[in-house]
Amino acid sequence: MKFFVDTADLKEIRDLAQTGLLDGVTTNPSLIAKSGGKILDVIAEICSVVDGPVSAEVAATDFETMLKEGRRLAKIAPNVAVKVPLTVDGLKTCKALSGEGTMVNVTLCFSPSQAILAAKAGATFISPFVGRLDDLSQNGMSLIADIVQIYRQYDSIKTEVLVASIRHPIHLVESAKMGAHVATLPPNVIRQLYNHPLTDKGLDAFLKDWAGTGQSILGQ
Repeated sequence: MKFFVDTADLKEIRDLAQTGLLDGVTTNPSLIAKSGGKILDVIAEICSVVDGPVSAEVAATDFETMLKEGRRLAKIAPNVAVKVPLTVDGLKTCKALSGEGTMVNVTLCFSPSQAILAAKAGATFISPFVGRLDDLSQNGMSLIADIVQIYRQYDSIKTEVLVASIRHPIHLVESAKMGAHVATLPPNVIRQLYNHPLTDKGLDAFLKDWAGTGQSILGQ
């Protein structure tokens, strides 16, 4: 499974990129606004740090303007994935951009039928939002299972399932078990993946025993 980080914070992206675990980045208008920077500059800087796909979302809602914005964003760097909403105009934009060789991330997916449409439109990624469904007392993970199952039935579908709106590590683990291709996680959730009390306990014991030997690996 590929790991994307869901942020436009350059400091966070650089720090996580050093772990070697980061395969890409997803952004949206809210994250760009939070960064305080201009979208073209922010996306260009992220693309200089990360080799993998960097999702940059259009702001328009009509096909003609979305297509213009998508083409402008795609010119920033070869690894830009233009992000479009799962609307009729968004799917038209997806079809046009993917036909031009641009990666497209179709976002705000909340049903299997929507995911089928995105795949037929040539989406590189489909982004189902599990956390937002959970917020409505619906099972977000069931959506992931349905999309993965449907896509597996057809060799012609190359669209990757990019699990979004992940709120905690269990969302990630369940998505991986189902065979989702990508998970995009907020920085704090990525860091939660490292944590386990038994790891901390074991390390403390090892360090205590080592200190008792009075040895130093670098001092020998």
